[in-house]
Amino acid sequence: MLFEVVHTTGYRYSVPVSEAYLEARLTPPKREDQDVLSHRIDFNPEAKMSDYTDYFGNVATFYSMTLRHEQLKVTNRMTVRTKPRNLALEALQLNVAEARQILGSAMTDIFDYLQPTAAVPTSGPAVSWAKKIFKSSSPIRVALQDLNEAVNEHFTYKSGVTQNSTPLASIWKKREGVCQDFAHIMLSVLRAAGLPGRYVCGYIESDSPKANGTEGNLVGSLATHAWVEVMLPGLRWVALDPTNKQWCGERHITVSVGRDFSDAAPVRGTFKGSGTQSISVSVSMRRLTDPHLEIAGSSMIPTV
Repeated sequence: MLFEVVHTTGYRYSVPVSEAYLEARLTPPKREDQDVLSHRIDFNPEAKMSDYTDYFGNVATFYSMTLRHEQLKVTNRMTVRTKPRNLALEALQLNVAEARQILGSAMTDIFDYLQPTAAVPTSGPAVSWAKKIFKSSSPIRVALQDLNEAVNEHFTYKSGVTQNSTPLASIWKKREGVCQDFAHIMLSVLRAAGLPGRYVCGYIESDSPKANGTEGNLVGSLATHAWVEVMLPGLRWVALDPTNKQWCGERHITVSVGRDFSDAAPVRGTFKGSGTQSISVSVSMRRLTDPHLEIAGSSMIPTV
């Protein structure tokens, strides 16, 4: 599938500020399941920028504005072609005990994704869920599917009820939140079960042009979306979206990864001034006609 994405983050200050510094993780990586055809980040007002690759492999763009300004806008534009994802079927046929044993020999590659973080503690309910779902003899594919469905069925998607700072213990108790919270819950159980998992931030086509056909609409916000990737034996990541109770597919675009939201946050930063700031975020994800899908020897193109 071919998508055009425009993601805008706007900052407006109650009084002009003298400085602002932002760090943006908005550059989509080229992966087996996605090709990046074009990408550009625009900052307004314009100022000095520099890129570096962070610890988790994300391209981070640093922006430094040292002149007085009243508002600031970050616009991320990209055209990405997504592909069907490889589910690593051979590894998914192993049982949980076999997967743990094999992954144990790759500890340097997975250590960070097994550890609890401030946002993803692995105590409390996560332990009981891990014991119940990830039995040693259970096929890893079945266990992952069961966890994905359990998070979706036991937690209610509800915008505005949590913030980035909301403790996971509160989300476990209230059983409601947004995609970020669903991903953190799933990661807490995976790590409690001894399986490496990472947080993924990206975009999702929530409203499908084929909603009346076979695809249907997906749950997502007008901002970025979040899901989870699990490492399997063979060091292959597989992706699941607990918010939508499905394995990730061509309607998901990966942008950044990390141990939790704080590692993969699309934009974060600070400003110097005496007032307050308000933030607005919008994402437009539009499916395009993909000439690569045109049937050879025919003018037939899939309806979009």
